[in-house]
Amino acid sequence: MAAPHPDPRLDSLLSRQEIYDQCCRYLRAQDRLMPALHRSVFWDDATTDYGFYKGGPDGFVAFAQNALKDHLSNHHMMGQALIEVEGDVGFGEIYFQAFHRFVDDGAEKDLFVSGRYIDRYERRDGVWKIAHRTELVDWARTEPAADDWLKNTPDVVIGYRGDADLSNQREKVRTL
Repeated sequence: MAAPHPDPRLDSLLSRQEIYDQCCRYLRAQDRLMPALHRSVFWDDATTDYGFYKGGPDGFVAFAQNALKDHLSNHHMMGQALIEVEGDVGFGEIYFQAFHRFVDDGAEKDLFVSGRYIDRYERRDGVWKIAHRTELVDWARTEPAADDWLKNTPDVVIGYRGDADLSNQREKVRTL
């Protein structure tokens, strides 16, 4: 990652893009169950507050990866991202919507959660990472799974977790 650019407008633009990319890595790591990538977006001394979990990045990543591993699938979507940079500190309000497919009492259910991450980012030695993240939940809904189209469409290409997902097979994608 680059050091601050002498033009403050260009530095702000590049900084916001680097922070945005870290937020994308965070969501990807949750959906694909990639703990090393998940952990890489936080500074070692970062703090988190999810209400049900408060603490440092190592504990949070272990908690989140463990909580998601038993789900049948997850899909986190990032919405608008207001990122403001003040020198080597940035502040963000990142909207998200999360889908979680899980089994409860033998029945597949879907949990939808929408909210915002209120973040503080810091640039250290030219690298931007999350220094603090609070998750605010604006609404949530649980309902029975209802995706007959997916179950009745045998040729649909399905996403997977970890290395089995096409997004982690760059050499294969290179030759498609």
